[in-house]
Amino acid sequence: MRIGSLVLIVWLIIGAVAAGQRGYYTGTVEDCNKVATIAVTIVAGALNYVGMNPKIDCQTPKPSK
Repeated sequence: MRIGSLVLIVWLIIGAVAAGQRGYYTGTVEDCNKVATIAVTIVAGALNYVGMNPKIDCQTPKPSK
């Protein structure tokens, strides 16, 4: 159990570093696309360094008039 937890933590740290290197943490968050892309990049972890470049395009519901 401990080795699995350690691997998971290292995996997520690698993903967070990859998101930082791509500049995802700079600027303002205007919509859910940026937040979702950051989250998927972190979850992808080390796969970011073998060519994976996850991006998410989401749409939030518009308020009724």
